[in-house]
Amino acid sequence: MKPIQLILGLLKIPVDFLMGTVAFLVAYHLRTITDLIPGVQLPLDLDVFPAIEDYMSFGVTAILVLITLMALSRTYSLKFTPRLSRELGGTVILSSAWFMLIIAYFFIIHEFPFSRLVLAYSWILATIFICVGRSFIRFIEYGFLRANIGKTRLLFIGNNEITEILTRQMSKDPRYDIVGLIDDGLFHHKSSITHLGHVDKLSEIVEKKEVEEIIQTKHDLSDAQASDIREFCREHHIAYSFVPDLLSVQQTNVEVETLSGIPIIKLKPTPLDGWGRVIKRLFDLTGAGAGLIILSPFLLISALCIKLDSRGTIIFKYLDDGSRVKRVGQQGKLFNFYKFRTMYPKTHNLRYTELAEKNTREGSPLVKIKDDPRVTRVGRFLRKTSIDELPQLLNVLKGEMSLVGPRPHLPEEVANYKKHHKFVLTIKPGITGMAQISGRSDLDFEEEVRLDTYYIEHWSLWLDIKIIFKTFGALLKGYKE
Repeated sequence: MKPIQLILGLLKIPVDFLMGTVAFLVAYHLRTITDLIPGVQLPLDLDVFPAIEDYMSFGVTAILVLITLMALSRTYSLKFTPRLSRELGGTVILSSAWFMLIIAYFFIIHEFPFSRLVLAYSWILATIFICVGRSFIRFIEYGFLRANIGKTRLLFIGNNEITEILTRQMSKDPRYDIVGLIDDGLFHHKSSITHLGHVDKLSEIVEKKEVEEIIQTKHDLSDAQASDIREFCREHHIAYSFVPDLLSVQQTNVEVETLSGIPIIKLKPTPLDGWGRVIKRLFDLTGAGAGLIILSPFLLISALCIKLDSRGTIIFKYLDDGSRVKRVGQQGKLFNFYKFRTMYPKTHNLRYTELAEKNTREGSPLVKIKDDPRVTRVGRFLRKTSIDELPQLLNVLKGEMSLVGPRPHLPEEVANYKKHHKFVLTIKPGITGMAQISGRSDLDFEEEVRLDTYYIEHWSLWLDIKIIFKTFGALLKGYKE
């Protein structure tokens, strides 16, 4: 999901709340005008008419109920955006149901403490204002799309009638930029979009055309070809969908949509999309902020001990050649990595030269040296207790890392990844993760990748919470040993 889609999707909630609140405020003042309709005098009993503070308090509560109804009806889904007419129609239906609930509440539970007319005004105006707000957000979205911001570059695999139907429909959707189709040439069908080549040229076509999403309509692929395409999309972080009954699919992280009567199944690499992404980010911000405040005494003491123990910077910032310490983050992006220095200066590159023969992870892209002579006295304690990792809370606040996720590795290590290893780059790296609670650095690299893959495919907020608590247990156990 593109950042602009996420931002505009989240914007609906505060805009709905603002528009609904303004509607109640305007309705209140409209009701005080007794000759609003020419020739009709509307009586107003000021003795039963509520104070504006009381009415607005009721209004805010009512709008929160409406937003809850919309959330339960998946109006705020970040994964699928309906046509504007359908979205506004749904808003009218939900607001009408909401109004009926309010009427039922006062009819069954409590008498009307104020004018029924002002409540009707509020319902009508809330519906209109919220529809206006939604239209404004959609107008902003279309503005970005016209400027080619937020468009998804789409490629079809298959040249058949289904491709043609989907092309006609999706070409009307400004969110998509259809770059063309690929097919092996065995089945020729006159298509309105460009034929870019054969299936075996998928990699170079995706790179050349900067493809971001693939829809497979081809029905005669071998199991090996279908599997290779899925793995290719996983490796390159490309959204992948297909028309059902073309191939067997995994049973987790599946979404089904219908377009022009054709069901399309989308395989998601992780539940961390849409609201899952938002929830995890809020959890990270809360946890990292609280962690920095609570652990600040340990951070200060550790910094002082590092400075007294050996020469060099407190934070491990620079490599032996003077370049900045980087790690590989989500989708291969590099970021500045914060960590307490635990080694003597100018010794990092010894891992590849004098100390290479002591590497206990042969056959792995990672380097692990037992009884590493480069580590300082304070550094050994910091590593054993994992206190050296605490500065990464700053990376979490900056949005470069998460509290829980695959560990971030060095660029030279990632360069040696095999294809299936690159799936761990699907999400942000984490301070802790499945590997850290399942054996820490003693795990075989393939086992670490397997655990990280499981985490990515089965993420939940509860899983993050369990991993964090188990991390504390693993740290205490490791310290005692």
